[in-house]
Amino acid sequence: MAASGDGFIQLEAVKGQSRLYGEDGGLSDLWLYNGKLPGPEIRVKRGERVKVRFKNSLDEPTSVHWHGIRIDNAMDGVSGLTQPAVQPGETFDYDFVAPDAGTYWYHAHHMSWNQVPRGLAGPLIVEEEDNPFSPDADIILSLSDWRLDDNGLLDTASFGARHDFSHAGRLGNWLTINGTSLPDIPVRKGRWHRIRLINTSASRVLDLAPSRFGAKVIALDGQGFGTARDIDGVIQLAPAQRMDLVMKPDSAGPIPFEMMTGQPFTFANFVVSGEKAEPKELRVPAPNSLPEPDLVNARSFPLDMAGGAMGRMQSATMDGQELSMRELVQAGNFWAFNGQAGMGDKPLFSAKRGETIILESTNNTAFPHAIHLHGHHFRVLERNGEKLAHPDWRDTFTTQRGETVKIALVADNPGKWLVHCHMLGHAASGMMDWFEVA
Repeated sequence: MAASGDGFIQLEAVKGQSRLYGEDGGLSDLWLYNGKLPGPEIRVKRGERVKVRFKNSLDEPTSVHWHGIRIDNAMDGVSGLTQPAVQPGETFDYDFVAPDAGTYWYHAHHMSWNQVPRGLAGPLIVEEEDNPFSPDADIILSLSDWRLDDNGLLDTASFGARHDFSHAGRLGNWLTINGTSLPDIPVRKGRWHRIRLINTSASRVLDLAPSRFGAKVIALDGQGFGTARDIDGVIQLAPAQRMDLVMKPDSAGPIPFEMMTGQPFTFANFVVSGEKAEPKELRVPAPNSLPEPDLVNARSFPLDMAGGAMGRMQSATMDGQELSMRELVQAGNFWAFNGQAGMGDKPLFSAKRGETIILESTNNTAFPHAIHLHGHHFRVLERNGEKLAHPDWRDTFTTQRGETVKIALVADNPGKWLVHCHMLGHAASGMMDWFEVA
């Protein structure tokens, strides 16, 4: 998306419509950036400045979060924490440097449970100085699930349903890629392609098997490995997570792109065309340079997740008061971090700039969660006490029922930062807090 004469990209939240159920479905009423689904692609080079003049043309407040970017705190886009919400008719200028190459995205961060699943999301791509993939071989796939009614229209009546908030979140019944139902994705025979997957769903965890369509993984949450990794079996892509793949089709014809939950379900096809290209060696981008955690001198903090349906939480603190589970439910809260439902006056932890922090999480709930830390990346060190063969960098980690996960980050970005579940209904009903870097 091109910038205007003053260097600002114009981004506007508007009401719009789109056919989610394909040509046989009607036009769903959506909220969109610049009237597009997904929002317009923003693409810059590593180290470049991103300048976005955002206008809110909706009837309610909103803001824009730049997910996965190690950003200046004032530009993070969290209404009520890093900035006031942008009121209807108002504008806000976002101005920040994109320090790391990779696949990122932007989305609404005010009443996200209501705004993101109406369409307020778009891709943000930060290229390496020398992108080894040509534009037509660098493919972005925004994966979204939608809850449609019997007429194939977005079900708006169920937004904010307490059953969703207290269970697995708002799960849809229809999948789209780049806003399209069952699309054909053109690729060239014998040519290496980079496939950037972004899960923009409100709650849906996608089970994918890259090896079934000849792909290898080169990056997670924007952070590259420096090599192409074979993945046997299924790998999960939780809400907000990203995965970069490389694939080189060697034969003509369609290649199914499947979701592997239950029986394999095809929700797109890679359509291979053209004569086989001259063979070229795969060039995988080098990893970003991130500060390594100092595990010897780290401080550790717990992150205990509790609550939800079929949970054992009896009470939690909300607004400085200890409330019973019944009282919490009446207030619309079902979840807690460390016994705190929603954000409190005190941070989850306070760190000095440059200090290594270890979070040891325990999922004492009946449901999976996708935990996102703003402003930082972290290494996932252990699951259920076992060290991982690949302690990859992430900005959002998944945790299953009863699972423990240990992560480590260097708290090098000053400010007050959000930590929350990216099952957006969970965050709205208690699974959200903040930490501080001095």
